[in-house]
Amino acid sequence: MSDELFVTRGLFGPPGTGDTSGYGGLVSSIALPGAAQRPYGGWFDEVVDELITGLRAREVDPDAALLAVVVDRGELSLTIAREHLPAVAVTLRDEPALRFELCLGVSGVHYPQQTGRELHAVLPLRSITHDRLMRVEVTAPDEDPRIPSLTAIYPTNDWHERETYDFFGIVFTGHPSLTRIEMPDDWEGHPQRKDYPLGGIPVQYKGATVPPPDERRSYR
Repeated sequence: MSDELFVTRGLFGPPGTGDTSGYGGLVSSIALPGAAQRPYGGWFDEVVDELITGLRAREVDPDAALLAVVVDRGELSLTIAREHLPAVAVTLRDEPALRFELCLGVSGVHYPQQTGRELHAVLPLRSITHDRLMRVEVTAPDEDPRIPSLTAIYPTNDWHERETYDFFGIVFTGHPSLTRIEMPDDWEGHPQRKDYPLGGIPVQYKGATVPPPDERRSYR
């Protein structure tokens, strides 16, 4: 797979919104790295091989789960089919030769030009045992923005998934309490998407009161 090229226009704000907060004449060509070819180098081949072996042991087809291996600027990223994300996460966490015990959270990215995979969730994984760092990336389309939650596998992802839902609209299925965490409950839209205007919108805070502690939402 070759590098993916696309062009961005303007520094801030989507076109047609009246947003004047940025310079609209800026044109930038951006290349996203494509899939790498073996040998990947260093310990990357070992990780990919152990993941494939671990998935087969769990009766998961590696070719269906592992969509791409990307090596860019000395870093390893694995693109995973969203339906196989939990199986991949468990394998990366539990296999002795992998032992990525810690997920450092989840970040959202919005690529409107990538039809059918506009929303990306990026999960950095750390192996304390082997002192390694890598990424797992999963995509979903705008019309079906669902990605499995990893809170049962990596409990520290709880608030990170809520934040990514809040700002990008990615729905993490199976999350125990997928509610907004930064924006008010009645906020409309997801402010970090590329199609969300940065200016020229009315203030959406309504009420701006803080209820007594015994009347606030419970997360239990």
